[in-house]
Amino acid sequence: MPSPPFPSPDNAVLRMIVSNAISSVRNGEALVEEAILHAAVHGWYEGHVHGEDECPGCDFRGGLPKNTQRG
Repeated sequence: MPSPPFPSPDNAVLRMIVSNAISSVRNGEALVEEAILHAAVHGWYEGHVHGEDECPGCDFRGGLPKNTQRG
């Protein structure tokens, strides 16, 4: 880690997503399964955003800019 679509483990938004998932279970607002799904989807999205910020023209983090010949 990090590699697409995972944000860095020290990412502030990822910490907030995980914290919110834990809180929602503890408060009875969500089942464990719902909180995990919510955190997974939003964590993946944050990784995608992080990748685009690192390389705006890339298909994926560390990849070649879009429309570039591969191989």
